[in-house]
Amino acid sequence: MNRVFLSAVSLAMLAGCATMIRESRGPLECWAVDPLHKVFQDATPEGGRAAHADVARGEHASFQVVVRAEDGIRGLTAMASPLELRQGDATLEPESVRFVGYVHVDRPTQTPSSDQLREPPADYPDPLLEDKTIDVPAGHAQPVWVTVHVPVDAPPGTYRGTLTLEGETGGAAETVSAPLTLHVYDVAVESTRLWVTQWFSMQWRHMEIDPEPESDEYYALLRRYARNMADHRHNVALISPIYLATFKASDNGLLDIDFSKFDRWVEIFQEEGVIGRIEGGHIGGRVGGWESEFVVHTRRVEEGQVVSERVAPDSPEADAFYAQFFPALVLHLDTRGWLDIYMQHLADEPIESNVDSYRAMAALARKYAPELLIIEACHTKALTGSIDVWVPQLNYLERDYPHYRERQAAGDEVWFYTCVFPQGEYANRFLEQPLIKTRLLHWINFRYCATGYLHWGYNQWTEDCPFTHTTRPHPGPPYLPAGDPWIVYPGKEGPLDSIRFEAMRDGIVDHELLSMLAEEDLDAAETLSRRHIIDFARYDTSVETFRASRRELLERLEQLHRR
Repeated sequence: MNRVFLSAVSLAMLAGCATMIRESRGPLECWAVDPLHKVFQDATPEGGRAAHADVARGEHASFQVVVRAEDGIRGLTAMASPLELRQGDATLEPESVRFVGYVHVDRPTQTPSSDQLREPPADYPDPLLEDKTIDVPAGHAQPVWVTVHVPVDAPPGTYRGTLTLEGETGGAAETVSAPLTLHVYDVAVESTRLWVTQWFSMQWRHMEIDPEPESDEYYALLRRYARNMADHRHNVALISPIYLATFKASDNGLLDIDFSKFDRWVEIFQEEGVIGRIEGGHIGGRVGGWESEFVVHTRRVEEGQVVSERVAPDSPEADAFYAQFFPALVLHLDTRGWLDIYMQHLADEPIESNVDSYRAMAALARKYAPELLIIEACHTKALTGSIDVWVPQLNYLERDYPHYRERQAAGDEVWFYTCVFPQGEYANRFLEQPLIKTRLLHWINFRYCATGYLHWGYNQWTEDCPFTHTTRPHPGPPYLPAGDPWIVYPGKEGPLDSIRFEAMRDGIVDHELLSMLAEEDLDAAETLSRRHIIDFARYDTSVETFRASRRELLERLEQLHRR
């Protein structure tokens, strides 16, 4: 460990902290809080820490500074200066300065974790707002979130800047400032190897824009979604050829299949930097309840018209349709150069009671499109030969871990996913949990050699406003927990990030850094990961310990880079 360097950083942090405390005396109070802590509105000033971040070149740094006034604040604004290295040798421009918003959690997760931060009903910090000014009620804490993107070619070293907060309190205009320090290590992260996808809906509710399908505004919105995912290091997109294809009856009574709309979606996600890989949307689903068999979606020509229907996967009707559809899809993917990056979903979450119908769907795919990898979120290991990219729910990954290691040894991929479950002590993205648990999801990826992560809820809003209704009804569980259906919010023109989405992005970078270290020193990387991922559902969530581990990770990589 570089003791000289650590001492210098410590002195800089103490100096910054002293400045902050001195400038916070008066009507406006401000203090720094680690961005891995959720700040509630009844928070009071803390001491002993400056706004400091340690990052690699190529990643994002986050700062969280909190402001409050006993009399409230009218027209609060926040502005961050460029961060300078030494005497202007290099500067980093803040990417954004945003206020953290609060959403109401009306009911708890069905099985809350023992580290639940507040028992609902309660207001939780989550969205990063687009408002340039904000009013803060009397005695309420208001976090400000500063994001700095560090280019991959940025000179390493310690950068310094200032966050300035202005507003009216007690009838007078007041200003307070907080120093920001950012240490950039001589370690570079460009792309990330962890496969990450979140399923999105092409919808926009609760705001003024509501584009017509296929309009220019519609595709502009799709592009904003893609850009937001790419900004958060997602590299897999769920795009369904069977739903985006246009089917017409040809003169010979067969189907004419046009993939132009599918192509446009793929091209947008490629241009914005998401793909990566393509997840082909599901071709089937349950015929009824949770334990029912799967059926597949088909098209056929009847009296010159294309008819849609759902049929059993082992039926002649299914065979007739997929004998046309799958070869046409494979040929099209191959022509476009996408065949090697395409994976096909069949039907979501197969369980023990419907494995036979799932195998029948897989048999259709193997028969007519043996080139396609089959990917699936699954609850059962009883599908060997029918799945190539296994995505068990985290608790099922734990239960059947030896099976999944065997499948990896045989050449299959293994990811994992979380959604409504698992609950309790497992890491997830629920609003009630400490923010570090969202970040540690991808330390779990590294610890247990799972090479991808899937979540269903990027923006699965309902008619109720997501800012005021954070849980939602569901036909299975009695309701979906807050933080499960979405991780972004609808803004005036595009998706608004959340502090959970920022933590997830940082966790993806952590996975890459651990993987880079493992290439040179596997024992060291595994030791660091085990420090925080004790078991599938047991973690060290101390933020202070985590920061020390991450500095050690960066220092080890920097030393290796400079050899």
